[in-house]
Amino acid sequence: MASPGRRILHLDMDAFYASVEQRDDPALRGRPVAVGGRPEGRGVVAAASYEARAFGIRSAMSMAKAARLCPHLVVVRPNFTRYREVSTQVFEMYRSVTPLVEPLSLDEAYLDVTENSWGEPLATTVAKRLKQWVRDETRLSVSAGAAPNKFLAKIASDWNKPDGLTIIPTQRVEAFLQKLPVEALWGVGPVTAKRLRAAGITQLVDVRAVAPDVLRNTVGNQADWLRRLADGIDDRPVTPNRSAKSSGSENTYAEDVTNLEVIRTELDRMARRGAEWLERKALSARTVTIKVRYSDFTTITRSHSERPATRDPGRIATRALRLADNTEAGSRPVRLLGVSLHNLMGDDEVAREPHHPTLPL
Repeated sequence: MASPGRRILHLDMDAFYASVEQRDDPALRGRPVAVGGRPEGRGVVAAASYEARAFGIRSAMSMAKAARLCPHLVVVRPNFTRYREVSTQVFEMYRSVTPLVEPLSLDEAYLDVTENSWGEPLATTVAKRLKQWVRDETRLSVSAGAAPNKFLAKIASDWNKPDGLTIIPTQRVEAFLQKLPVEALWGVGPVTAKRLRAAGITQLVDVRAVAPDVLRNTVGNQADWLRRLADGIDDRPVTPNRSAKSSGSENTYAEDVTNLEVIRTELDRMARRGAEWLERKALSARTVTIKVRYSDFTTITRSHSERPATRDPGRIATRALRLADNTEAGSRPVRLLGVSLHNLMGDDEVAREPHHPTLPL
């Protein structure tokens, strides 16, 4: 079932943006805090403290709704420069333990610690030491999951937040899978879970017993993938992205997004985050691609290429938003959004690049 011999960690900083704000401003500690735009300006929640989450506030929610849920909510404008500084500090710790670090965002990563610089044979020990080290150096907490593969490690890190540590050794994988609801499967959100439950699939292990055609009719081309996950199988390696040929981020939302302004705000944020990554790497991109997955799992991409390559945040964000105009986002519920940048090149290559007319969107 699970890949034998591998020891994978998933590390996730707890309520990262909000926790940094509470750490740096004692007046915010113990209070419901949301990081994001102003409620009156169609702002969106980028992160919520655990005190705010108790009121049902979640990331990607409109700040106006968050303020209604919690009238005494403290809204803080994001300081991404500070968050990146903390993220860089934490990831340097991770990479000192293993070169096999796969960042998923500023606050989340997979680590393959099968071999590590500490010579620790147990993933549990590595996770405990890393958690304590991060706390000592940053005064922030990180939740950790350790398992034989990525899928299980991700579930484990979410199991006991905040400041959690959940271990799933190979011999306990089946027992762990037996107690999970079908929503634990990667890619199964509320809409898909409702369909699966209507088909009699309520637990993760029920996926194994259902007829293949029933599963395919319910989740489309995700059927084979979900069946493998239900068996505890996930052979994907932890892949460092040091020499990336592309850069991107995507987010699967706990609730389908229908508000077009929220969708556009999310795409703008992802595009500008990609431009910041290009700036740090002294790279430029010719191609901007957006990815939209609707609530029925239909997934589409839209791309735009132009010369010369650029890393200008405004231009990249504008192109991403224009691509969104060529989708049904806003009229169809959206469960996933992503922005990626491709055809990357260094400044010397850009200087030598001939200027051609922009390819139309």
